[in-house]
Amino acid sequence: MADLTQEEWAKQLSADTNAVVLDVRTQDEVDEGIIPNAVHIDIYGGQEFISKVEELDKTKNYYVYCRSGNRSGQACAIMNQLGFDNAYNLVGGITEWEGDIV
Repeated sequence: MADLTQEEWAKQLSADTNAVVLDVRTQDEVDEGIIPNAVHIDIYGGQEFISKVEELDKTKNYYVYCRSGNRSGQACAIMNQLGFDNAYNLVGGITEWEGDIV
């Protein structure tokens, strides 16, 4: 897992042709806005979260975010334990995101 600043995350994401953006917030939070093309899997889903993550392609690079960066950091750690080599945590989360939100 790597913690990336907002600038590092956006720059690396824009240059990555193998990227998946993963939103691990609750549905209520997602309803307030989501980064375009993000996949939503709620980390509070417990075993359902783990099951859904295990279905993801481990060869992709995952850019993970939540509201502040704490839950996404936990999600990246779980993903690493499940065999994902490239999970990047957005420090500061969507709260500090300056890019597009839909």
